[in-house]
Amino acid sequence: MTQTAASTAASRTAAKSVLNESRQIERAALLIGMGARMQVLESETTLSYERLIRLYKEIAGKSPSKGQLPFSTDWFLTWQENIHSSLFLNIYEYLGKGMELDAVELLTKAYRLYTEQIEIAQVEPLLSFTRAWRLVKFVDAGMLTRTQCVECKGQFVTELYENRGYTCGLCNPPARAGKSKNAGALMLH
Repeated sequence: MTQTAASTAASRTAAKSVLNESRQIERAALLIGMGARMQVLESETTLSYERLIRLYKEIAGKSPSKGQLPFSTDWFLTWQENIHSSLFLNIYEYLGKGMELDAVELLTKAYRLYTEQIEIAQVEPLLSFTRAWRLVKFVDAGMLTRTQCVECKGQFVTELYENRGYTCGLCNPPARAGKSKNAGALMLH
């Protein structure tokens, strides 16, 4: 290989890494703007922890939240949270079947559609971006799944063993469901 060819190949490699880093910064900025926590950023980008911290502070204007993400499926199974989680997961699954997107693009598009639907319904969004990311991870790991309600035929987030005779929280709400005085809570009429 000649000196010129070697320097051209080296220039292309350097350009590719600069372009890749630029894409990673753009991805991290998008995730930060959507409310992603540091663990999500570390998992979904190749940027260093220090770089992510600086980027987070620059975009959000504050340091990222400290502490670990909750690691329990229980949150997704309670009444209102299950309805929100199920809405998001149904959007996510639908988009995944119809579009060629990488995992982060699919997640961000599904989350945007979820928040749009919640705004239209004038309901307070309960599912944060980080929780939506965690939900997808739980489903991918086989810890949660979607099960069809025997009454309305909708698909709802459930544990794996709840596959027969499942009735959702909309068709069979708990006794205190819909009685909240909080603005933006789900109300049953």
